[in-house]
Amino acid sequence: MSATFVVVPQWQGSSSSRAMRLIDGAEAIRGDLPSAATRTVEIPAGAGESLETGILRFSSISAVAEALDAALDDTVPGTTPVVVGGDCGVEFAAVRHAVAARSEPVAVVWFDAHPDIHSPETSPTGAFHDMVVRALLGEAPEELTGGRRIVAPEHLVLAGTRAFDDAEAAYLDSTSIAVVGADRLGSGSGSGSEALVDAVRATGARSVYIHVDLDVLDPAEISGITHPEPFGLTVAALTDAVRAVRAEFELVGAGITEFAPNAPDAAVDDLPAILRIVSALVR
Repeated sequence: MSATFVVVPQWQGSSSSRAMRLIDGAEAIRGDLPSAATRTVEIPAGAGESLETGILRFSSISAVAEALDAALDDTVPGTTPVVVGGDCGVEFAAVRHAVAARSEPVAVVWFDAHPDIHSPETSPTGAFHDMVVRALLGEAPEELTGGRRIVAPEHLVLAGTRAFDDAEAAYLDSTSIAVVGADRLGSGSGSGSEALVDAVRATGARSVYIHVDLDVLDPAEISGITHPEPFGLTVAALTDAVRAVRAEFELVGAGITEFAPNAPDAAVDDLPAILRIVSALVR
């Protein structure tokens, strides 16, 4: 597969006190990507304003979404875009763009320790990375969604998810969203990947967008994440699952987000694991 990498070092969607480290993380990954196939989206220097949306720094998040959409329009024809964050919020525009380009449904596989399914009313932080999946489901300011749903619940699969707030759990119980938890994916027997592929088959889609928040990994596998959760996936389990999905479904886009090394020099410790994930997405 031929890929175009779009680096989006957005930090404004994060709730972490280390959010600015997401810039370092995105730049570190960019340094190991082929320069001829990589472009970078400029991020506003300021934090941004909520504009009474209930979403912190919404003005910057909206501006980045617009800029990313333009960059994706300008990717090389015949290549698959791979977005490198930055926080998870960058994935809203990336998924929106991938879905809009297809006449048939696109399944979204969301590898993440957290479901990211809060609304502005339920989010304990007000940060957009808590809300990006809910926004894709159509519950977000009209400036982002255009007043429509981007992804239907039946086309969404949460993978490796294991940390649910009460409000998120209640919302998921009311929907048809599939969840293949970290305990199943990390079983090591191959049945986890099979369960994930089965869940994607059940969406009825023939193409897929794959999102990877690096906190889907167990903290023993990676140190440069802002919201670690125990009992996550190994790099091997994650890459096996990605390859299993790609073996059956056309990949129309992908994203890898939330790399925040403790210091720029510390990024080198985690990059081998991250590049294995990138390789699984594109080869």
